[in-house]
Amino acid sequence: MSGWFRLTLGLLAVVVGAAWTVQGLGYVEDSIMAGHRVWALLGPLLALAGLALLWLGVRARNRG
Repeated sequence: MSGWFRLTLGLLAVVVGAAWTVQGLGYVEDSIMAGHRVWALLGPLLALAGLALLWLGVRARNRG
């Protein structure tokens, strides 16, 4: 995977993970995922995976 692809995928994962977390915690009421605890748990996990991808993407960009 190239550095740009990792950066893009990591940023997308962080944003989606944050959205899932906010919806799972019930801050967004007009959502199917609102108030469901599973999304409040999966969101931070996805965001952490996104941060790892961002870190790997930055390392790949700095090498090449």
